[in-house]
Amino acid sequence: MKSNLTQTVGKVLVAFSFLFVLSTSSYAQSDEKFSLDVTLNSDQFFGFYPFFTGSYAVSSTLDFTFYGIQWSGGTGGAWGNWTEFGVGVSVDIAEGISFNPQIGILGGNLLSSGAGGASVLGDGFVPNLTIGIDRAKTEGELYAGFYAPGRNKAPEGGTTLSFLHYWANFGYKVSPFFSVGGHYEHLINTGGSNVESATDTYQWLGPMCSLQIQMVVLWFVLPSVLTL
Repeated sequence: MKSNLTQTVGKVLVAFSFLFVLSTSSYAQSDEKFSLDVTLNSDQFFGFYPFFTGSYAVSSTLDFTFYGIQWSGGTGGAWGNWTEFGVGVSVDIAEGISFNPQIGILGGNLLSSGAGGASVLGDGFVPNLTIGIDRAKTEGELYAGFYAPGRNKAPEGGTTLSFLHYWANFGYKVSPFFSVGGHYEHLINTGGSNVESATDTYQWLGPMCSLQIQMVVLWFVLPSVLTL
């Protein structure tokens, strides 16, 4: 039996029409090896959530990376104050191309009990990989992350949940501060302790554009729902 959350996600996402990202980057002038980006995100499924990413240069081609997300719940208000934190390394594998594997840990109850139990630390684990492209005329990103339950706290008749989340985007830099391109994103409910089969949660496909003025980045994605 699928949880109430997974049954209703597709219906709610029909109303989805706009994703807006406001990113503010801060730079530690005292240490040129350190960087930190803070991003404010809002969409129909995940709600409003701040997202920070940081790195520390170990060498000219290797960085230690870390990130954190404070999910607000979106369509699943009972997610138990869902939080995600992770660490990894970023390797420059070619000019303008970086390879960044990371591992994250979650707090909440979405994965450990399908939002049916108490919020716990170790709700799940998220091995993920980001490949970034930043060249003179082009930019892009490939991301894939698997959200696996770390504990089984599902009540009787309930279920744990797992998800596969991936996206790809690519843009052309019209100018040093403005770029346009496309974005594709897919979230799959891959299963759980009481889930019969994997199901699509959503697919998005649409144009995107980014505008960077000094230290503020505006990133717009206007996707259309392909499959519910």
